[in-house]
Amino acid sequence: MKSLRFAPLLLLPTTLLADPIDRESALKLPNTLISANRQVEDRTQTSAANTVFTRDDIDRLQPSSVTDLLTRVPGVQVAPTGGRGSVPGIYIRGSKTAQSLVLVDGVRIANATSGDSGLQFLNVDQIERIEVLRGSRSAVYGSDAIGGVIQIFTRRSAQQGLQPRLRLAAGSDQTWQRSLGVSGGDQSTRFNLGASLDESAGINWSHTSYPSDGDHDAYRNKSVNLSLSHSFNDSIEAGLNLLDSRGRSEYDNPYGRFDMDTFQSFGQAPYTDYNVSSLGTYLGAQINESWYSRLEFGHSENRDKKRDKLSTDASEFNTYRDSATWQNDLTFDEQNSLMLGADWYQDRVHGSTDFDEDSRWNRAAFAQHRFKGEGFATEVGLRRDQNQQFGGKNTWSGSLTVPVNVDNDLLLSYSEGFRAPTFNDLYYPQYSNPNLKPERSKSYELQWRSQLSEDSRLEASIYRTDLRDAIIFGEGSIPRNVASARVNGFEAALHQQWFGWQSNLGLALIDPRDRDSGHTLARRARRTLSLDLDRQFDQLGLGASWQAVSSSYDNEANSSKLGGYGLLGLRSSWTLNREIKLDFKLDNLLDKAYSRALYNYEGANYGYREEGRTWLLGVTWTPAL
Repeated sequence: MKSLRFAPLLLLPTTLLADPIDRESALKLPNTLISANRQVEDRTQTSAANTVFTRDDIDRLQPSSVTDLLTRVPGVQVAPTGGRGSVPGIYIRGSKTAQSLVLVDGVRIANATSGDSGLQFLNVDQIERIEVLRGSRSAVYGSDAIGGVIQIFTRRSAQQGLQPRLRLAAGSDQTWQRSLGVSGGDQSTRFNLGASLDESAGINWSHTSYPSDGDHDAYRNKSVNLSLSHSFNDSIEAGLNLLDSRGRSEYDNPYGRFDMDTFQSFGQAPYTDYNVSSLGTYLGAQINESWYSRLEFGHSENRDKKRDKLSTDASEFNTYRDSATWQNDLTFDEQNSLMLGADWYQDRVHGSTDFDEDSRWNRAAFAQHRFKGEGFATEVGLRRDQNQQFGGKNTWSGSLTVPVNVDNDLLLSYSEGFRAPTFNDLYYPQYSNPNLKPERSKSYELQWRSQLSEDSRLEASIYRTDLRDAIIFGEGSIPRNVASARVNGFEAALHQQWFGWQSNLGLALIDPRDRDSGHTLARRARRTLSLDLDRQFDQLGLGASWQAVSSSYDNEANSSKLGGYGLLGLRSSWTLNREIKLDFKLDNLLDKAYSRALYNYEGANYGYREEGRTWLLGVTWTPAL
């Protein structure tokens, strides 16, 4: 009997890595992927266009947030409505925020009322790895995966024995960061426990507005994570993963509070007490040499309480989700493998607003066959979802991979996607429509993957996505299935090593249009470019980042324009000895003033402020025990 730690790879001869590794170790490696098919595989062999950030990448790039890291992914755009803690729009290949699935250790974390995932509240210090899939994966994951999938894996143990760590950092805007963790284990058991506290006085998010909006909007985040895995024998393994982020985020409301008694508007000093958490457990078993089975259970919470320092106004929206997945990976021979599984999850809503319905369930079954022959490889997936509200929905996907030669592959794929309406869309009092249908999509893609040289790799995609039954808010702010859209796009990612420098270039060109009006979809720039350069000189590390974004429109009518911008950042690190490392970064070095979202005040449009030039100095201590 093979060890369970090797089981997922042994089940996939079509994507077998050179050196068999277990799932936990795979999270440390840049050339593996888990999210595309829920199993460990070589990332160059999957049909999904993908980007992977390991813990080493996060330490090297020194991102200020998860959303900061996502801006480096070709085809992904982020549009926050202010500084740290503000709600971001996340657009993967032109899709809107609620049309992309976000997972933490396999558990869905999106808010069931608004569709937002709360990514702005996740602390990067608690994260081991981020995988981003571009393009629909509804045939594997079901609802919400129209634009793609973002999966976040919490911190994991690096090796056997105890490895404590402590990090302290200070920066501009009275920013203070503290984190403490310990990881370790032996051949059978691995664990990681970490906690962090992140505070900042923030910036003033808005421009002209009520005097009460002239203050700085502070941000506070407390996070804890725990991961634990144990192998009972060579055939059975179990584990759990916990992530909890909570705190307070102040913000501006430039529209003020309208008093129905006096018919006057007043300024506010609002803030949000938030909590985003996920808990996942699993049991995996190697039934025999051809059959691996994995059972997962999950629970996530997204709690949001809004209050005002200047009034008694308050609102609360809490959503809870319980889930279960049973997946079976079967190997028939060296060329054929099959994945069979079932999903179930139930959403519940509780808050200050009474919904017509406050819970619903979704059941699903899925299957995917993979074949790899001498001259081509195929992948065909089918999924059936049965939802308590909208009934049944089938989605399927297929891909064909043709190796042109040993260094070049061409991939042709088709995928369908859908998004179930949220509780706000369906049940919000006076502003909902219980007869809404799911949004649907069809995507076509051609990929070229080339190992140009030993130190250079290029991945490029041309794609088209057609969206039908898109939900918009029409007359009386009632949602309707009336819109249709299409997105044509090109993406390229180039990884290059030259003269000791490591460079990563991402380029995206998109044409996202409303098919009825011909207008460009809101807050989607047509051209984006990101470039990271890094080099290690013995103990000294140096790096720079450049991001360029073209202009876009803030509204669907294309009457409010957002200007393009370019951002330059510098970073460095210095390893004093085996235990102590210093790091320093300057973001927005040129102090560029720019906005990624607008608001209207007294008939004029103003841009939400973004942070200007900022700096952060940190020290990390990893004592040897």
